Amino acid sequence: MKFSVNWLREFVDLPENPEEIAELLTRAGVETENIETRGAKIDKVIVSQITASSRHPNADRLTVCEVHDGSGTKRQIVCGATNYKVGDKVPLALPGTKLPNGTEIRKSKLRGVESEGMLCSPIELGLGDDASGLLILSPDAKIGMPIGDLFPADTILDVEITPNRGDLMSHFGLAREIAALTGKKLREPPPLRTADTTASEVKISASRECPFFSARKIDNVKVGPSPQWLRAKIESVGIRSINNIVDVSNFVMLELGQPTHAFDADKLKGDINVRLARDGEKFLGLDGKTYSLKPDNLVVADQERAIGIGGVMGGEETAVTDSTKNILLEAAYFLPASIRRTARDLNLPTDASYRFERGVDPEMILRASQRATELIQEIAGGTPAKEINLAGKLPPNPADVSLSYDKCDRVIGISIKPKAIDDILTGFGLQTTKWRIPSYRRDLQRDVDLIEEVVRAFGVDKVPGSDRSRSTPSSAADDSHNLESALRERLSAQGLWEVRTSKLIPRSAAAASSAIELRNPLTEDHVALRPNLISGLLAVLDRNVRAGAERVAIFEIGRTFLPPQAKEHRHLGILLWGNATSAPHWRLQGNYRLDFFDLKGAIESLALPAISFRRGDHPDLSLATEISSNERAIGFGGQLREGRIDAAGAVFVAELDVDLVLRGAELRKTFREIEKFPAITRDIAMIVPDEISHEKILRTIEEPREPLLERVDLFDLFTEQIGAARKSLAYRLTYRDRSRTLTNEEVNEVHARIREKLKHELGVTLRE
Repeated sequence: MKFSVNWLREFVDLPENPEEIAELLTRAGVETENIETRGAKIDKVIVSQITASSRHPNADRLTVCEVHDGSGTKRQIVCGATNYKVGDKVPLALPGTKLPNGTEIRKSKLRGVESEGMLCSPIELGLGDDASGLLILSPDAKIGMPIGDLFPADTILDVEITPNRGDLMSHFGLAREIAALTGKKLREPPPLRTADTTASEVKISASRECPFFSARKIDNVKVGPSPQWLRAKIESVGIRSINNIVDVSNFVMLELGQPTHAFDADKLKGDINVRLARDGEKFLGLDGKTYSLKPDNLVVADQERAIGIGGVMGGEETAVTDSTKNILLEAAYFLPASIRRTARDLNLPTDASYRFERGVDPEMILRASQRATELIQEIAGGTPAKEINLAGKLPPNPADVSLSYDKCDRVIGISIKPKAIDDILTGFGLQTTKWRIPSYRRDLQRDVDLIEEVVRAFGVDKVPGSDRSRSTPSSAADDSHNLESALRERLSAQGLWEVRTSKLIPRSAAAASSAIELRNPLTEDHVALRPNLISGLLAVLDRNVRAGAERVAIFEIGRTFLPPQAKEHRHLGILLWGNATSAPHWRLQGNYRLDFFDLKGAIESLALPAISFRRGDHPDLSLATEISSNERAIGFGGQLREGRIDAAGAVFVAELDVDLVLRGAELRKTFREIEKFPAITRDIAMIVPDEISHEKILRTIEEPREPLLERVDLFDLFTEQIGAARKSLAYRLTYRDRSRTLTNEEVNEVHARIREKLKHELGVTLRE
């Protein structure tokens, strides 16, 4: 939320440097995300008035304006905006002006018509982000006045307000927080004056969703443009000026945090009723859209139809317009959960719903109504009714909270004097002894909440660090995190790059995979929850191929959502495509393409227990493999079928269920010193039928394992000139004893036993 420093200064004395204000708030847990300087002190930009306008003779989208700049001579300006009318006062940049965006204004001809300057929009003057039209100034602005006199320099703080701190969503609320943190005196808004009340014209049928509602009639108002001071204030924090009545309502919301709404009283039919909507009831909002309501949506209605969505938006049919003479001013308290649900259902977030969702101060409702009434009377004339229509009861104040000074010291870790604690809590608006919580701080419910307030004001930086313990026992979450990190490290060591893709997939992919679709997708590219990681990895491959990449070796560890219940699983996805190396090398005769064995090697590098690969079936893979660990299926891999993606060459993918991999797994690190005694190697070459797999041969050699056998490596494979359905394999066996040097006789004896075992159990033909 944006706050004007000039506006804050009306309630509390602030440090001169805005950086100090931001630092103070951030240290207290109210993060300031950005500091922006505003104002329009620009040489040669003045107030002018449009006295005539005509179409450009050579351009349909341009007009030729005659403007009065106070010099006594009319100027001719070519303009592309359409939001003005003759008589409006607008900013004029004279020739020689240099605007904040770097544009230099000169006399020039546009499509053959001379232009003696430029009429400016808010964005061109650095007064906002609106580039849709000219900045229409107040009718009170003096022609020829420098624009800087209308928009004095200001600093805007962009503050991140947490959902539990609805009391900070106004300039008075944030000033109250700053006063408590700095010990400065807070200048309160005018107190509430006693007024006569009646309940004859207001009825609440949904008392749970709307405990309290007030309405005040103001007759004979004159709707028109707002004075410059009002426009400048609301526009400084990003609210567009509409008219004096609407601007007053927005001003009070920004100042005190309580949204109000003005209805055209002459368009209302009978008494007001705050009720739940009828199923399918239609409502035309102020934004010009028609909404279909649900039975749990709260509406403000008259005897015939809904005139507003409670706490969210008013209706077009009862909006205040230039012809409005009498208004009905609403100020109410709405249940935060109800407003949050309605705003989400209708996809209709507004400035009012943003505040009601987080909870407004019940004691500020009538004060805000009084403040708005006084400003309307001052700016738009009108005669307020002596009576205020009230219905319902204000919510009670929060319950009292007890605090032990001893517990405060124990939680914070240092001793703070009781008087200092009392001063801090009193500064935040609490009343002493058994602490009475103010109506605007409903987030304070327990003693630890009060301790948090103490430490925020005292300063976390003043609490010295201490060692509570030098080590903590490892938890299951720690082990899972460590194992997942180990997977990342091992794949990175294999030359793969980690990627992160969106958990939301486009409609085309969602339809093909029966994915769980979102109720209100923002775009067609993000309509459903991903059921797998492969589609996201393919999108990464597609972008890299289009960018000219010759090698893509990537992986991702992320959440998937399996239909039909959208159950979450952690999956590991791997994709390999292209050359084995990313660039040519002078020592290599040529590049070879990444293949299935590179994918298999990447999976084996994960060091999963008892990993095995079996032929499987998958609709998207032409060479499908089922991957298992400890005889339990954990995923699949293989070559992607042709036509799935526009990439030259084979694409290899795999996807594993990481939750199954990590469940029951252990990450053990053991130390082993460098071997002191040499190893002896022997080779075994054999011819075997095609159906005998490498895994079966390896298992035959290793089980039961010979004590002297250290490792087994396959180093040769060929199938030529040895007959049909046969293959030749060659293995290198490494022997070692860690306590002594082996003799050739010992190794030959063990090696001979392994050779005989292969011949006897597998029937292989040994090559001598």
